[in-house]
Amino acid sequence: MNKSDTERIAAVLEKMEYQKTSNENEADLILVNMCSVRQSAVDRVYGLSKKIKKLKTKNNKLKTILTGCISNLDLKKFQNFFDYILSIKALSKWPEFLKKEKFYYYPNPRDEKFSKEFEGCYFKVKPKYSKNFSVFIPISTGCNNFCSFCIVPFVRGPLICRCHEEILDEVKSAIENGAKEIWLLGQNVNRYRSNSKFKIQNSKIIDFAELLRRVNQIEGNFWIRFTSPHPKDFSDELIETMAKCQKIAPYLNLPIQSGDDEILRRMNRPYNVSYYKNLIKKIRAAFKKYRKAPKQNKFATGQGLEKEVAISTDVIVGFPGETKKQFLNTIKLFKGIKFDMAYIARYSPRPGTAALRLKDDISLKEKERRYKILTEILKKTALEKNKKFIGKEVEALPEEEKNGFLIGKSRHYKTVKIDLKPKAYNLKPNFIGNFIKVKIIDALPWGLKGILIEK
Repeated sequence: MNKSDTERIAAVLEKMEYQKTSNENEADLILVNMCSVRQSAVDRVYGLSKKIKKLKTKNNKLKTILTGCISNLDLKKFQNFFDYILSIKALSKWPEFLKKEKFYYYPNPRDEKFSKEFEGCYFKVKPKYSKNFSVFIPISTGCNNFCSFCIVPFVRGPLICRCHEEILDEVKSAIENGAKEIWLLGQNVNRYRSNSKFKIQNSKIIDFAELLRRVNQIEGNFWIRFTSPHPKDFSDELIETMAKCQKIAPYLNLPIQSGDDEILRRMNRPYNVSYYKNLIKKIRAAFKKYRKAPKQNKFATGQGLEKEVAISTDVIVGFPGETKKQFLNTIKLFKGIKFDMAYIARYSPRPGTAALRLKDDISLKEKERRYKILTEILKKTALEKNKKFIGKEVEALPEEEKNGFLIGKSRHYKTVKIDLKPKAYNLKPNFIGNFIKVKIIDALPWGLKGILIEK
């Protein structure tokens, strides 16, 4: 979402005749798009203050902007470092704001009047995509879940869904301009409900499953991915839609956050471990059912292990009061589910959240120990999953070329390193941003190695 917002900001600044520079010393304007999910991200912005001060002594015309997700605690402090602090939701007004010498406009994102005035406003800005072949398309913004550890509802505001016509138009435009991968984004994507102002006769509400079906029907050869869903909103209809729509890549990130029911309750996650495990079981079964016969279901050749959905998760270690026994339940969950990947966070207190009232009683050393334990389990399960691809032909989307290798992602969101050296290419095609067929020859915990299959 942060990258997607930056692409829309870039479009606004370019209309104001700014040009992007990779050299900070040449910049007249420096923009920081901030994330507040973890304290480490906030600390990095504070760390920039010395650099900004130094750059301003070299260039007294330099202006600085801070935007993104900013807590009330940090807002006043950052006014000492930045000339402008602006809400992303008010992006359409930025040209007006930037005419002022200094300006701070960051109302409470959950303020009803502010939300109503700028509802979906920045969605209408046509983005300047950083990669035309892999495109981020927001379908909603904000969140109403209020997980006790999470600051997002406070800094991002309430859930606001974009109308499906706008989303489909942006997808179509991206595909026409060469997009091969579409990422549908939201803090809680599967809570999506179209806010279309047009009434559709004899039609049900367009929810996330229906939106996926409509994106899947758009002509073109492309993958569909999405993030981030919530387990509580994962319906059977959504599971079946994912498995049946051939453009939806066989990859899902489904945050669990903890493998212990009591910790989940304290996190305000309204599901238990048994529910989550059953959900994973149903998702895997659906892919096996609907993707077992690629030719019958029109899945292209070269899409090895299409019936095996790759599943990653998010988990927090060292949540306040997490006992060793409760952490053992997370270990048990990791060993049982066998994730392809996991994004493991060490708990850090966030201002304004309910968990801040709880004593942060797990030491940094213990958090690190728990992080390492889960990482070692993940290494084994990820390698076990990746080894299944050895000898298989897969489709990959290269993102860069480095030292005689192409590096990109497979449909299962596995990093693939493709060796170009065994083949001689006199007329070298443009691999970057185009689908290629690859034979997997080796597997590592965090990725695959392959060779190009020449047609």
